[in-house]
Amino acid sequence: MAEISVEQIKKLKELSGAGLTDAKKALVEAKGDFDKALEAMRKKGLTKAEKRGDRETREGLIEAYVHDGRLGAIVEVNCETSFVAKTDEFKTLAHQIAMQVASMNPLYVSEDNIPEEVKSAKVKELEANFKGPANMKDKILEGQVKKAFADKVLMNQPYIFDDSKTVEQFIKEAIAKTGENITIRQFKRIELGVTE
Repeated sequence: MAEISVEQIKKLKELSGAGLTDAKKALVEAKGDFDKALEAMRKKGLTKAEKRGDRETREGLIEAYVHDGRLGAIVEVNCETSFVAKTDEFKTLAHQIAMQVASMNPLYVSEDNIPEEVKSAKVKELEANFKGPANMKDKILEGQVKKAFADKVLMNQPYIFDDSKTVEQFIKEAIAKTGENITIRQFKRIELGVTE
């Protein structure tokens, strides 16, 4: 088995947001393979993040980002306690979400926020042009609707600072690190000379 250094344990602790004991245990279980240990820690953290998903978020902050005086976004990002809301990590997360909104111009926070009439209109449009097998129609249409709104839903967009993950995955990683539920309640994007 590879020798496990204190530096490796500290680095794993920092990257995963876990305690020193958990970090050491993960490295031992991965037989010193740092990447394997980090992946195991992330999976464990994301599982915990899923469980935190229904906890209420009444604290947080409003963050704004303005690009070149021509484009801006303001977001409300919530967490469970004012303690977490005041941390630099949370402020950075909120700022990055504001940058995401300014850059990618989403219309909805999540799929649940898409108005039913907008979804229905898209389904009707896709049904009218459907040419696939009848027995697969519902499944195919469901996938096409999801794809049609993918870039319009903030949580489904590729995260601008790491496009290997979605905004939702980025938020779940933050939940795992902070130990608190984090939600994006609302946002507004403004572009010079463009009105809704």
